[in-house]
Amino acid sequence: MNIFSTLDPQRRRSLQNLFIAGLLFWSSLGSLLPTLPLYIQYVGGTKQQIGFVIGAFAIGLLLSRPWLGTIADTKSRKLVLLLGTLVAEIAPLAYIFVNSIPLLLVIRVFHGVSIAAFTSGYSALVTDLSPKGRKGELIGYMSLVNPIGFAVGPALGGYLQVAMGYNPLFLMSSILALLALIYTYQVRELNFPKPPKINSSLKVSSFFTYWQMLWNPRVRVPALVLLLLGLVFGTFSTFMPLFLQQTKVDLNPGLFYSVAAISSFAIRLFTGKASDKYGRGIFITGGLACYAIAMMILFIADDYYIFILAALFQGAGSGTVLPIMITLMTDRCEPHERGRLFSLCITGFDVGVAIAGPTLGFIAEIVGYRNMFGLAGLIGMLATILFITKNSKDLPHSLRFSLGQGKDVYALKN
Repeated sequence: MNIFSTLDPQRRRSLQNLFIAGLLFWSSLGSLLPTLPLYIQYVGGTKQQIGFVIGAFAIGLLLSRPWLGTIADTKSRKLVLLLGTLVAEIAPLAYIFVNSIPLLLVIRVFHGVSIAAFTSGYSALVTDLSPKGRKGELIGYMSLVNPIGFAVGPALGGYLQVAMGYNPLFLMSSILALLALIYTYQVRELNFPKPPKINSSLKVSSFFTYWQMLWNPRVRVPALVLLLLGLVFGTFSTFMPLFLQQTKVDLNPGLFYSVAAISSFAIRLFTGKASDKYGRGIFITGGLACYAIAMMILFIADDYYIFILAALFQGAGSGTVLPIMITLMTDRCEPHERGRLFSLCITGFDVGVAIAGPTLGFIAEIVGYRNMFGLAGLIGMLATILFITKNSKDLPHSLRFSLGQGKDVYALKN
């Protein structure tokens, strides 16, 4: 990671604090990944209710992203990060006192604000601190907080829940987020871009302007691809622990998520840097294909090793698509609009996650978990085909870019 040795001490220290904060934040969220669906089942939730509660997380994301993205662009990236870690600290404590489905829905909506805030601020701030020509490399390294957190968090959460129960689990999740808040506070916000002056009428209509940006060709297809990917990821994250429980395979859900996170970590070590050299398109295509393959493997999974293989492919997909897609949006947007365009693009993913739980949960009630994962695999294939054929201004340019044979026509020169 020689790129860090080229940075000035102040910038390097800020990135270090930001990295530690990210590790703690994603560990906090990850600790609930294999356990919360089981908790909802424990308090009497049906398959569809489990889907609704887990999916409600994304409602908070959707409602808060427009104004959080605007704050990140006009006020402060750090302020948005602090808000995200604060919500992540409070929400797990609320789970301790709640055992009804309606109240769990409310808390999950509130908890969703945390990830909307943290991802918007984190991505924009890392990009602000990145040297020119090596953004993919630095974003790739800094995005390692997600797989490491999702390796440590689910393992801790899964084993703590089995050993001590749900209340200690929720308390640990809150403490991890509190530590993330402390480290975030120590980050120095450097090179904050000054937004261009806008008149009062534009300020009044900023909410509508935010959503109008979705039709911009720079954003439209990435957001739609991430919508489909959100459906796949939402299905995977919501129902994987329950599917393992149903198949009676001797595999702890926390270990499954940890294997996926290790795979995600490993692939990020080189894809970010390689995308600076070979282009973003070929890596996004490969990552989407890995997601589709993982779901198809789950469709036929019936023993320990096949589940582990699915985890490896899923980790490879998540470790490639999201960080490279963020880098792609970095190429396509001006510094003063990073917060909004990042959040708008990821909104597609949020919508997919939001509707995956209830819709795929309903399908699972009818055809079972196995067939539901088969359907998720088909959705992953559709996302791959959509990106390959529609990522640029026409089919020839799209094919060349998605296969690493051409440049991104929407990338800005500066």
